[in-house]
Amino acid sequence: MIVQLQIKVNPALYLRDPETSALGKNILKHGINMIYDIGFEEFTFKKLAQSIGTTEAGIYRYFENKHRLLTYLTTWFWTWMDYQIAFHTNNMADTKQKIHTVINLLTFHDKDAHTIEHIPKEQLHRIVVAEGVKSYLTKHITEDNKAMLFMPYKDLCHHIALLFTDYAPTYPYPHSLASTLIETAHHQIYFKDNLPRLTDYGGDKHFQNITIFLRHLVFSVLDAKL
Repeated sequence: MIVQLQIKVNPALYLRDPETSALGKNILKHGINMIYDIGFEEFTFKKLAQSIGTTEAGIYRYFENKHRLLTYLTTWFWTWMDYQIAFHTNNMADTKQKIHTVINLLTFHDKDAHTIEHIPKEQLHRIVVAEGVKSYLTKHITEDNKAMLFMPYKDLCHHIALLFTDYAPTYPYPHSLASTLIETAHHQIYFKDNLPRLTDYGGDKHFQNITIFLRHLVFSVLDAKL
C-alpha cells in the first residue's frame, strides 16, 4: 500500500509555505532536480525560474535565498529520515535489529512505502550527501541554530543515540557516535563515487559494502569493553 506523507518544516526557513501551492511544490521538485544535476554552486533562482516557467521574483516570494532553500531541503530530509526510522523500527523488539535498520535506511538499503509526489527522494538523498553540510557550515550558524533550524538533525541523532544507549548502556558517547554514523555514511557514499581511493569499494554500483562497513564500525565500538 502506498501512503501519502506530509512533512512539516520550520516556518523560519521560508517566506511562504511551498507546500500550500502548485508553484511552491514545483519549486521544491524542480529545485531538487536542478541542484542534483548541476550542483548547488551553479544553481540559481534565475535558472530555476526559467525551468519551471515562472519569474525569479515569484521564487523569492517563497525563499529568501538559495541557501534557505537548501536548508529547507536538508531539514525536510532529516525529518523524513527520523520518521522512517520510527516507522520501520516500531514493531521491533531487538535493539540490534533496530540499529541494523537505521544503518540500512541511512544508506538507502531499505526503501519506504510512502510517496511524496513533488519530492524525488533519491535525488534529495544525493543532494544531502554532496551538499548537506553547506546548510550549517556557515558564518551565521549561531543565528540559524538559535532559530532551531537544525532541530530535526539533532532529533534524528538523539533518537539514534537512544538506541545505542539501549544496546550498550555503559557506552559514554552515544550522540557523538550517532552523528559520526550519519556523516560517515554520507562521506563514504560521496567518496565511493567521486574519490574512490579514499574507500575500499570504489567502482561499486550499490551501497551494500558501505552498509557492511558501517555495521562493523558501530558494533565494534558498542561491543568494545571500555
